[in-house]
Amino acid sequence: MQLVKVGLCAFGMSGKVFHAPFLKEHPGFFISAIVERSKEESKDKYPDATIYLSVEEMLQNADIDIVVVNTPVQTHFEYTKMALESGKNVIVEKPFTVNVSEALELVRLAESKNLFLSVYQNRRFDRDYLQVQKIISEGKLGNIREVEIRFDRFRTEPSAKEHKENPKLNGSGSLHDLGSHLVDQATQLFGFPEKLFADIFSMKGEEFANDYFEVLLYYKSDLRVRLKSSVFTKEDHYAYKIFGDKGSFLQERTDDQENELTAGAVPMYGKDWMKRLQESDGILNYFDENSESKRILTSSEPGNYMNYYQQIYEHIVFGYALPSLGNEVVRNMKIIEAALESSRKGKIIDLN
Repeated sequence: MQLVKVGLCAFGMSGKVFHAPFLKEHPGFFISAIVERSKEESKDKYPDATIYLSVEEMLQNADIDIVVVNTPVQTHFEYTKMALESGKNVIVEKPFTVNVSEALELVRLAESKNLFLSVYQNRRFDRDYLQVQKIISEGKLGNIREVEIRFDRFRTEPSAKEHKENPKLNGSGSLHDLGSHLVDQATQLFGFPEKLFADIFSMKGEEFANDYFEVLLYYKSDLRVRLKSSVFTKEDHYAYKIFGDKGSFLQERTDDQENELTAGAVPMYGKDWMKRLQESDGILNYFDENSESKRILTSSEPGNYMNYYQQIYEHIVFGYALPSLGNEVVRNMKIIEAALESSRKGKIIDLN
């Protein structure tokens, strides 16, 4: 099996939870280098990786094929550009960059050097989203007319992460953080909208970055998609509400991979490593081909973030499609940027 050598730009929460465990368990990858500026926390689980004190030092000295840029979003442009200019393929954490112009420059740079650039949109591999994708593709709901996708939390106290909480920093706040997932899922399911209207602010106060947003996407086919997030939501909502002219589907947010990984779970290669649900997490209510009303409790199948890295490996070895390539995710950045403009101006923004 061809071995692909990888360097991680950081070993914080993202490196420990979302990247290193999957790279270690996948037989086609080898973690060759990890950047840790002041500690050596990675040594215990990844003793074969060389620790570097900076991204610059790693790029100059490490034998790597791919660089994972998993640092704060404000540094994504700088480090991704640096890695591409060093001749390395790049996986960059979401959100891609802080704005569209940075994203476009990186896409063009990668293309000019014949390198790949993929954005780590791991929520495409959540069990709940995959179930929504499945139900829509089956056509039981008919023509989709209204959709709501939510990602809520109950975190009324600010975190200690300056890059997420400081409103003066471009790219801070929930819209870039959680919104990048919701926007990505909307565009994956329904394509690029025509217009949008947004309301974005901070429930915790103006001294903190936005922690609430509602973005309404307008589509040609009389479809409206509403994306919402709040940090003052103690009681869960249905995360997905899909309404068509033949029925409705409600889906809870039940993917637990992040929690399991944070608690120390080890993902497995080649098979599902999350347990199956013991109860339903969705409701499908529709009229069948005989115009009879059906109401079914549904259960989603396990999600698996390993599939992202499997697709990366298959792209490298077999030339298969690259997951969430940079020039595809640029459109998500356009929506995020337009949403901020809409909220600031209090008007509908035409995306054409």
